[in-house]
Formats: sequence, C-alpha cells, structure tokens
Amino acid sequence: MATFLYHVGRIAFRWRWFVTFLWIAVLGAVGFAATKAPAAPDDGFAMPGIESQKAFDLLDERFPGSGADGASARIVFIAPSGEKVTAAGNKTTVETLVHKAADGPQVTGVVNPFQAKAVSEDGSTAYATVSFKTPAGDLTDASKEHLERAVDQARDAGLTVEIGGDALAAQPAAGGSAEMIGIAIAAVVLLITFGSMAAAGLPLLTAIIGVAVSMTAIIALGSTFGLSLTSGTLASMLGLACGIDYALFIVSRYREERGKGRAAREAAGMAVGTAGSAVVFAGLTVVIALAGLSVVGIPMLIKMGLTAAGAVVVAVLICLTLVPALLGFWPNAVLARRVRKGRKPRRIRTDNAGSRWASLVVRHPLPVLLLGVVCLGALAVPAADLQLGMPGDEAKPTSTTERRAYDALADGFGPGFNGPLTIVVDTKGADDPKAAASLISKRIADTSGVVSVSPAQFNQAGDAAILSATPSTSPTDSRTIDLVKTIRAERPGIEQEAGATYEVTGSTAMNIDVAKKFQDALIPYLIVVVGLAIVLLLFVFRSLLVPLKAALGYLLSVLASLGVVVAVFQYGHGAGLLGVEQTGPIMSMMPIFLVGIVFGLAMDYEVFLVSRIREAYVHGDRPAQAIVSGFRTSARVVVAAALIMMAVFAGFVGADESMIKMIGFGLAIAVLFDAFVVRMAIVPAVLALLGDRAWRLPRWLDRILPGIDIEGEAITRKHPAPAAPAGQDNSELVLSK
Repeated sequence: MATFLYHVGRIAFRWRWFVTFLWIAVLGAVGFAATKAPAAPDDGFAMPGIESQKAFDLLDERFPGSGADGASARIVFIAPSGEKVTAAGNKTTVETLVHKAADGPQVTGVVNPFQAKAVSEDGSTAYATVSFKTPAGDLTDASKEHLERAVDQARDAGLTVEIGGDALAAQPAAGGSAEMIGIAIAAVVLLITFGSMAAAGLPLLTAIIGVAVSMTAIIALGSTFGLSLTSGTLASMLGLACGIDYALFIVSRYREERGKGRAAREAAGMAVGTAGSAVVFAGLTVVIALAGLSVVGIPMLIKMGLTAAGAVVVAVLICLTLVPALLGFWPNAVLARRVRKGRKPRRIRTDNAGSRWASLVVRHPLPVLLLGVVCLGALAVPAADLQLGMPGDEAKPTSTTERRAYDALADGFGPGFNGPLTIVVDTKGADDPKAAASLISKRIADTSGVVSVSPAQFNQAGDAAILSATPSTSPTDSRTIDLVKTIRAERPGIEQEAGATYEVTGSTAMNIDVAKKFQDALIPYLIVVVGLAIVLLLFVFRSLLVPLKAALGYLLSVLASLGVVVAVFQYGHGAGLLGVEQTGPIMSMMPIFLVGIVFGLAMDYEVFLVSRIREAYVHGDRPAQAIVSGFRTSARVVVAAALIMMAVFAGFVGADESMIKMIGFGLAIAVLFDAFVVRMAIVPAVLALLGDRAWRLPRWLDRILPGIDIEGEAITRKHPAPAAPAGQDNSELVLSK
C-alpha cells in the first residue's frame, strides 16, 4: 500500500491542475445537485422492535388519517397575574386563536381547551393542541407562519402565550458559529505548530472543501436516502476534525522529507506513501466504527453513522490527492521561514519537548502508569450510575418558548402532564369492546403513580381505542420509568380479565424503550469495537502486547469521558459553565457515539505515534531510545492534532441543541483523555516497562499475518534520502521555527 500511495502522491503533485480542477468539479456537481434536490422527508424517529413503536404502528393501522406521526403544537395560555383564562376577555382571545389556527394549511384539527377541560384548577393556565397532517420536517412555511400570526395576535391581546411540541421547534442543524470557533482555534494551533501561514492554511482549506463536498452530497441525496442536515451534524464534526488532522500529518511529513534534502515532488510522494498509509488505516478504523453503528438496528443512528463515515472517506481521499496537488503549486511555501530564506538554524537541536517528555516517562514508567490509570479510573466512577434517556423540552434553555411552555404546563397541571402515557387498546375479538376498554382504563387508573386516565376514544371500526394516562412524576423521573414497567408487568392479568390487549406508548414510553435498547446494545458494540481494535493493530504492528495495551487504554479513556459526561450533564457539576440549565438522563445515543468515534480517534493517535516508535526500533534503536526517537518526530504533531480535534468538538458545546452540546463536550473530553493521558503518558510507560517483549510475535502467527507496511519501510529503502552534512539533522530545520 505504501508503494501505491507513494506513486499517488507523485502523480497528484505532477498533475496538480487536473487534480485540483477535478475536486472543484466534484464540489460543483454535488452543489448543483443539492440545489435541485427536493427536501428530504422527515421519517421520524423510527425504532423497530420495541413496544412503543409497535403501538404507533397499530395506531397508524387502526386510526388511518389521524396523523399519529404528524407534527403537533401545544399552545399554552397563561393569564396575567390575578386573572383567569376563563374570564370573558381572555376566553374570547383563546377561542379566536383556536378558530384561526384550525383554518391553517396542513392542520387536521385544534382542541378547544374549554371544551376539552384543558384548564388548570386555579384557572391561570390553559392549553390547546394543534395537530398537523405531516411530520414537523414536512411542514410548509405557510403553515408555520399562519400559526405564528395567530399566536402573536393573542399575545397582543394581553395573554402570555408559549408554544410547545415539535411543529414550530427549531430543527438542529450543522454549521454556523460552532465550526467557525473550531476553525479559528485550529488555525492558531496550526500556525504555532508550523510557523507558516501557508502550512497552517493548507489543512484548513482542504478540510473545508471536504466538509463542503460531504454536506452538499447529503443534501443532494437526502430525498433518495432520507438524509437530513440533522443526520449530517456528526458528519460535519468528524469531516472537519479528521480533514484537518489528516492533512496536518501529510504536511508535517512533507516538511520532514524536505528537511532531509529530498526534492519537492519526491517529498510529496514520500509523505503520502508514509504518513498517507497511516491516514488510510486511521480513516478505515473510523469508518468501520461508524458503519458498525448499523448493528444497533436504529434507522436514525444508522444514517448518522453512514453519513459521518462518508465524510471521513472524503477527508481521506482529499488528503491523499488534493493536499499533494496543492503542495505542487507552492512547494516551498509550507516550509518554515528560515528554511524558505535559505538560512541555517541558530543551533543544532538534538531534542525537543516531545523527546524530553518521553525521556522523563522512560526514566519513571511505573509512577507515570499508575498515576494515569488511577486518575482515569477515578473519573470513570460516575459512569457506573449512567442513566439513559432522551432529553426533551425540559432540557432546553429558558430563553426558548418550548421550555417556558413546558414549565407552565408543569406548574398548572402537575409534573407528569408533559409526558402522558398513551395506551392503545386492541379490542378486536372482544365480546364487548367498550366494556373491555373501560376495564383496562379502570385498572390502569388504580395503579400507584397514575393521576388520571382519559375516557377511551374508539376508531370508526370500533376495534381499537386510545387512553391517555397522566403520571404523577415528570417524564425523566426514575419513578415514571418504574410506572411504565409496572403497567406492562400487570398486563397479562388485566388482558385476561378484559378479553382485549393493550400496549403502552407515547413520547415518555418511547424514550424509555429507546434508552433500554441503546443500553442493551452498548456492551456488545463495545466488545466488537475492542476486538476489532486488537485485530487491526495486530496486523499493523505485528505484536500481541501493543494491541492489548491500546485496547485497554481505549477502554480507560472511554469510561473516563463517560464518567465526566455523567458528572456534568446528570449530576450537574459545572453544568452552568456549559450553559446546561437542566440536568437529567444522558442522551440515549451518546454512549454509543462515544464508543464508536473515540475508537476511531484513539486508533489515529495510536498509529501515528506508535508507528514512529516501531520504525525507530526496527532501524536498530533500543526499546527505550526508540520511544524517545518516536516522540521526537511525532509528539508535536499528535499534540497539535489532538488540540485541533478538541477545538472542533468543543465548538459545538455552544450549540442550543442539548444533543449536539452533549456530543461535542463528550468527544472533546474523550480526545483530551485519550491523546494526552493514554497515548502521551500511559503508552510510552507501558512500552518502557515491556521493553523488547512489546514487539514480539509468535512465529506461527507472524507467518499467517499479512504484511502491512504502515511505516513505508519499502519505499524508504528503495528511495533513501540524500545524506545530510555531518553533525546536522536536517529534519530539525523543518520542525522548528
């Protein structure tokens, strides 16, 4: 592979105009397709295999045209202090809004709060529910604007009006200030690392082009594959972070090869053949981890994983082709200023911060190892109390109307009102359907923790009914989870007595079922990912102990980052600093994302760092000296890459959407732990303690393993660097400012 990539780098360098125009054409083509593509339909959050989804499917079957999966808006009316919404003037305002909202496009119906008894006991609060034919993503601007105008008129009349539900909720989207913050910090890191505006700007430019190609492709293919910008949020994160990092490794190796005296085209070929091989392998691990999300069986998660994997593939392709092509236009611009001007270094440097740090670790490996393991182990403790859920409007900032509507309903009708349980009763085959539904309603109402149960609403055929049970606790309360389990546990006896069957659904029950499915999938997915890490690293490093060490270090960083996420978003420690106004369960998909993505990133750093150590060891260095040599050439670049990753992910902490905020924070913390504690401290400490044993492999296994030249030894032997002047290490000319 290294030889093939060596030729790719040389060809891209030589045919730079063709390669550059090819990528511009690709971007233009997908951009044009995106402008012509219809909007992607919102297929909702389907979750096959759980009871809540089965109940929703039954609703669609027995209540056709009811819009069970359609959008809804809950309009909450709050009377001025000392008044009631039932007062004549306020009542007229509410009914006027109800009539106007009912005339809106795509509206199937509006429930009048005075007819449905949707008024709080003290008369201060009331609500009206507006139901739409289509999901929130398919609502037209005309539908939304019609409802907003009606709400504004009610507000002008003196009522406080807030809007909950998903109809008018802002849809989370990739892009914006989050990426801009990450890009700005990445630019500073690159400038400090390289000491050259061109060297700093090249990785940024190519990464932005890669993200542009990926995101426009998602829009272009959205209607065909059901993709949306929401499913592309993760693709935007990883495409930008990986694109910058991978280009950083290529540019850094190019500068190093130029410092050895190679011509520009040869240096580009060597950079792509050596660092490019590591980029391909690192990108492959990320892609496999993301594509592996498909085994969880959740359509939304599969889409997010596959779109992100596609973005990483684009980042790798651009890194291997466009980066050397752009180097061909300005072969000397990316070099340090003193090198461009032909000056000699002020002094010969035989070490740097990376080698000095490695020397410290090699001298004291056991204390460093124990300190790193104990610290990460302590941070991982809160992960044992991980509670999964799907944060709703209660997790949004109080500046949003959805959060204010949620709080007003909780104050007026009780904490459980925001998360009612929908009971779908299948009375087909029952001797007396109404009596059966009534009995089920009575038994559920008698369950401890249920405040009330609404009268049964039958379909036209009379073979199905809907009940709404209001819990006494909030949707994210652990007692609500216990209540759902109790209602389902009592089902066999109730069904036998009533002669009909029922299932529990609704947003609260759906979130509980989703969390359970994610929790059940987490351990098997973690086992698959860890096993994959061991196999892949076994191929690359031809060692048994190095892969085991890498996998254990990965587990430490994942568990520690999960522990910190629990401490902040579940316990609330430091939550205010991140703009988290309401703590609660951790988003159900967060641990799965963390396991998959951190695996890919951990293998990135493992490959880029340990491959240089192995390269030094293979060329004759003793184990301890090989660690120092590897860190001297790679530590600075790995640190820069990690800082860039952290900057990109941390930029998303400023997002309003709690899901994006939590993912950004979790990934930034995971990179911090894995890069700086595991790879920069624990890895060299373990290698120092193992010595030569770290690189041993049984002969029988060595014979059957395929050879993967990740360090580019074949092309290095075939194309040796020109001899440097005596006493001078030319690579230091390039790596220092």
